[in-house]
Amino acid sequence: MIVLALITNLCPVMGQGHKALSVLGDSYSTFTDYMTPDTNLVWYGKEHLKHTDVRQVTETWWHQLARENGLRLCVNNSYSGATICNTGYRKEDYSDRSFCTRLNRLGCPDIIVVFGGTNDTWAHSPIGDFQYGNWQPADLYAFRPAMAYLLAHLQERYPNVDLYVVINDVLSAEITSSMEEICAHYGVRYILLKDIDKRNGHPTVKGMGQIAAQLKDIVK
Repeated sequence: MIVLALITNLCPVMGQGHKALSVLGDSYSTFTDYMTPDTNLVWYGKEHLKHTDVRQVTETWWHQLARENGLRLCVNNSYSGATICNTGYRKEDYSDRSFCTRLNRLGCPDIIVVFGGTNDTWAHSPIGDFQYGNWQPADLYAFRPAMAYLLAHLQERYPNVDLYVVINDVLSAEITSSMEEICAHYGVRYILLKDIDKRNGHPTVKGMGQIAAQLKDIVK
């Protein structure tokens, strides 16, 4: 399928003029057959049609954003249910899927969009203290140190890349304010979503369009 081949292209350095977009996300950014790696759990796609009214990959927020801003997808490393920190649902160890674990697997993008924190809120992950260095493995099981670790290491791993953080409109006040403060510390631009239409806690087609519209003029 030609569209699939183009979308999953791992961003060659030469030969194209469009900037490359990589996404580090959770279920909101998944779609069957469009994940790297393809073993990541997905929420949206052919086998999950009952969840929302999203039916086509072209309806996802990231596909709309790429299409409308003249971007090409480099890597979408999104994992349904993933937390930013290593503590997941039922206090289980999510270090196999957390954002902190997957941050090195984003290809060679020009732009990175991080869209997470929803599962940290829903799983009631420990909030922890603000910590901007000297992280130990145990620190990454709490949200604040993990979020800081994530941004610091993204900036280190991908120099000269435009980095954006999307803050969902259903996060706890503590998670939201923590993300804003940590983004400010690292000089990372964030987008605070507003009034996104959802079903089963996830964006509908309308909601996906709203996300893309709210990101469109910021992520270029």
